[in-house]
Amino acid sequence: MTASISDVVDYLSNLQHKFIETLQSYDPQLTFQGDIHQGPRGISRPRVAANGMHFEKIAVQFTHSIGERLPPAATERKPELANTPFQAVAISWIFHPKNPYVPTTHGNLRFFIAGKPGNESWWFGGGFDLTPYYGFKEDAIHWHNTAKQACEPFGPALYPRFKKQCDEYFYLPHRNETRGVGGLFFEDWNTGNFEQDFALVRSVGDHFIPAFFHIFETRNPMPYGEREREHQSVRRGRYAEFNLIYDRGTKYGLQSGRRVESVLASMPPVAKWEYKHTPVEGSPEAELLEFLKPRDWLS
Repeated sequence: MTASISDVVDYLSNLQHKFIETLQSYDPQLTFQGDIHQGPRGISRPRVAANGMHFEKIAVQFTHSIGERLPPAATERKPELANTPFQAVAISWIFHPKNPYVPTTHGNLRFFIAGKPGNESWWFGGGFDLTPYYGFKEDAIHWHNTAKQACEPFGPALYPRFKKQCDEYFYLPHRNETRGVGGLFFEDWNTGNFEQDFALVRSVGDHFIPAFFHIFETRNPMPYGEREREHQSVRRGRYAEFNLIYDRGTKYGLQSGRRVESVLASMPPVAKWEYKHTPVEGSPEAELLEFLKPRDWLS
């Protein structure tokens, strides 16, 4: 079935607007800024906000790139497409809350079509994941239940497959730690049926708002103090480590020549690295690492 890049552009562009409208309905103090860059190489529309009432930093970015040569990060698993023309459409989002009891969350959806004219290959990728600073079992269950609902119309095997891939991807081997409680992650997705694969991507995008904002509404009213903020800053350091060392999206953005402000917009506004940081034994902070270990949240 023929891939329609214009349909993907429309959906992901509209999803960016939907996310921003939803965020501003929860946090009217958020003011988004970002320059639109449009030309023969495509369009970049970053939207970044900071210092809201409930969110310390938000980035919701849309890009449609047109190029003569795929960046190396995109051809690691597709060497046959090296040095071929391409188009890429993507949305990425990252929410850094103020309240440490509200998790940080991240997601992205992307579509590539590449190759010599008449012999192009296409594929989708993306997902969403959750990085809590304090462990609440009911939040993880809700998150994964909604992720499962996003996949269910496309077969019972998809959710466990995408969940496993998410657990494996968002992992810091130098610390032997997972970054969060996971979610969904898929790459190079092409079943040969563009309409069905695009419907899956839309389902993942449409399920993110009910997945995250239920947790936000539950945790944001909880009071917090300096102890929780200190813990949040240390854990944000782990988040930054992953993005700078392992994240393939960061590598792709830098290799493709995108503006560094856009590529690094997902970084947390405040983070700490303390020498031999050790939480108090038995504290909620110390229990987090055990909570983050991959498991079947829906069993």
